Amino acid sequence: TFALGSNEEATRLSGVNVNGWKTSVYTLCGLFSGLAGVVIASRLNSAQPALGSGYELDAIAAVVIGGTSLSGGEGSILGTIIGAFIISTLTNGLRILSVPQEWQMVVTGGIVILAVFLDILRRRR
Repeated sequence: TFALGSNEEATRLSGVNVNGWKTSVYTLCGLFSGLAGVVIASRLNSAQPALGSGYELDAIAAVVIGGTSLSGGEGSILGTIIGAFIISTLTNGLRILSVPQEWQMVVTGGIVILAVFLDILRRRR
C-alpha cells in the first residue's frame, strides 16, 4: 500500500487498479508471515502462538532506522534492509554481552526514538 500513495482516489483516477494491488500486497504479507512462522517454529522445534512476540519492535526499528518516515511519504527497500542489518547486529551484540531481554528492548526503543527525532529535525530543514 506504500507504493499506492496517500491519496487512494487520485491513484484510482490515474488508472491504477487499487483493489487489485491491495489484494496482492496483503496476500504477499500473509504468505511471508506464514513462512516466517514456519521458519521460527522449525528453528525452535516448537510451535506456540506467542513465539513472534517482541519482533514487531525490531521490525519497526528496522524500518525507521532505514530512513522511512513515520509520518509517511518516503522510504526505500534498501534503507529498510540496512536498518534490519543494523538492528540484528545490535540485538546479537547485546545477546552476546548477556544483556537482559528487557534492556535490549529499552535500547531498541531508544534507538527508534532517536531515529524519529532525527527525522523530525531533517524534515524541518
